[in-house]
Amino acid sequence: MPITTILYITLAAIFALGFVFFAYFYKSKHKTRNTYFLAIFRFVSIFTLLLLIINPKVQKAELELVKPDLILVIDGSSSIKELKKEDSVRLFAKALLNNEKLQEQFNISEYIFADEIELKGTEEIIFNKTRTNIYNALNSLKKLNSTKPTALLLISDGNTTYGQDYEYFKLKENTALFPILVGDTTSYLDISVSALNVNRYAFLNNKFPVEVILNYTGKIPVQANFEIRSGNTIIFKQSVQFSKEKTSAIITTNLTANQIGTKIYEAKISSSEIEKNTFNNSRKFAVEVIDEKTNILLISDISHPDLGALKKAIEKNEQRHVEIASVNEYSKLDISDYQLLIVYQPNNKFNKAFEDIQDNKMNYFIITGGKTDWNFLNSSQKYFNQDITGQTQDLFPVYNDNYLQFQFEDIGFNKFPPLENYFGKLNITSENSNVLLYQKVEGIITALPLLTIFQDNEIKTGVLFGENIWKWRAETFRTTESFEAFDDFIGKYIQYLSSTKKRNRLTVELEPFYLENESISITSQYFDKNYVFNPEAILNIYINKSESNFKLEAQMLPQTNFYSAVFKDLKAGDYNFTVKEEGSGIERNGKFSVLEFNVEQQFSSANFQKMDFLASNNSSKVYMLSEQSLLIAKLLEENQFLPVQKIHEKSVPLINWKFLLILLVLSLSAEWFTRKYFGLI
Repeated sequence: MPITTILYITLAAIFALGFVFFAYFYKSKHKTRNTYFLAIFRFVSIFTLLLLIINPKVQKAELELVKPDLILVIDGSSSIKELKKEDSVRLFAKALLNNEKLQEQFNISEYIFADEIELKGTEEIIFNKTRTNIYNALNSLKKLNSTKPTALLLISDGNTTYGQDYEYFKLKENTALFPILVGDTTSYLDISVSALNVNRYAFLNNKFPVEVILNYTGKIPVQANFEIRSGNTIIFKQSVQFSKEKTSAIITTNLTANQIGTKIYEAKISSSEIEKNTFNNSRKFAVEVIDEKTNILLISDISHPDLGALKKAIEKNEQRHVEIASVNEYSKLDISDYQLLIVYQPNNKFNKAFEDIQDNKMNYFIITGGKTDWNFLNSSQKYFNQDITGQTQDLFPVYNDNYLQFQFEDIGFNKFPPLENYFGKLNITSENSNVLLYQKVEGIITALPLLTIFQDNEIKTGVLFGENIWKWRAETFRTTESFEAFDDFIGKYIQYLSSTKKRNRLTVELEPFYLENESISITSQYFDKNYVFNPEAILNIYINKSESNFKLEAQMLPQTNFYSAVFKDLKAGDYNFTVKEEGSGIERNGKFSVLEFNVEQQFSSANFQKMDFLASNNSSKVYMLSEQSLLIAKLLEENQFLPVQKIHEKSVPLINWKFLLILLVLSLSAEWFTRKYFGLI
């Protein structure tokens, strides 16, 4: 106890005695036995009250035994089941958890991982997960791990199917890794379709490339037959030779897209040799065949570099053809042959073109500049008008990240050179303007559009308020050594502008097909009657599987400017879906397919090489399931994992305040009853 506390207690006792002396004995001539009782009660009351105020404390030492952590991280993927090691893993984990010596020395916890990691409950491990992400499991535990010494036991076959490569992962210094390899490390003869590269979309009557990578594990020469099937029809086949020296082959071919819709193909390889694993001998893939042939007419009264730049950017998509014609030749052309008309810097010679646009309800794209006749243009359309001056000005682009009609990336617009247009007040008279790029004039960002789309019923009108867009394409090449970013931007703009589909208040976007075990993301947008995105809508999605009773219902979650729903573990098959906005009752229907593909069935043995590299990178070694006793002995013998006894000193009250309070109440009560009994009050 500190000396100051002892001094305070002594002073409290002296004060209480002094108070009692002056109250009961000083100059008192009539002292009775009751006087002494009352003095004692008063002393106890005052002294107790002072002790409550002082609250004297003493230092108390507490011993704590700090045990290191022992974490079991078990691979719960179905590849363990495919290797027929699920019972062995359960027995191995149970033996470690029930070992009394390990329980005395460690705080033991158990986790299950596959795509994600989670703390194991009381139920038995079921090895049915469809994806393995070893890196994510290690990284999650690294973030959660405390400062205590930790032994991390990774129980896995070492085959990862998702996420980053784990073999270079490095744990904290206070964590020792013990990889336990599950499965046979023997290499069996195996021929597999290890990778398949194909575009998801193809155009009708065009050829699309398919690249297939084949792998071979074995020591003897093998002749294999590779084929691609569409249903029961073989549409491509080739003989492939493998040997100990030649362990892979790349097959490339071009298939013809001859029917609109989603076509499912199967790439398969076979041989006369007996294989332990035949699940990896085939892989299905699908291609959606679409008919998107678009003819575009670009008319101008002047020669300009913009014309060539636009033609090259648009025709990057082979399904689009741009014909450049002089406005004087326009009357000789049949406008019905084109899906989009681009009018470049129009003047009064474009009068017939604008009449045809209105008569045919045709989508069109206006580009203005220093040669534009604004008197004519102001009177030829109803979306905007501009004051007429004789001066030009530079307009810099500003990316609108809230544009909703289609997704396009910022390709560095803030670094692009300015476009040139006539100086004058621009008035937007239409409420249906969707701005992609705003104008920045003399360093000030304005609310005026530089590139926009007006939509009136079914007619779309695109407008670019400035010439010299060829400089943007050149700048893109200068910074990226490729025209791709600019051409893709123009391609998306032209694709949306040339589309004749009616604008819907509810739109849904998804892929036509997915691989089994792949996350299925479906996004949607809902607009009010003015075609403004509504973030407060209630969108529900209903999914059912064709030819089965499977049904699924979920609410789509709002994001920045769209709604989304993500589904996992849907089995292979064809699915129908309905997205419905509950308030208005508007709904959209569609379908998608899930192709059969179980990546966990692609392995015929454990991956010792990766697990061994991971162990070496963390100054450890790989253990087998059969080396259980050796592993336990290693854990018990390591000085790093010995429990540590720590002493914690803390201040505690010398006397519990509750007891002091009870004593104070009793002493005061005793004094009052004594005075009452003898008639002193």
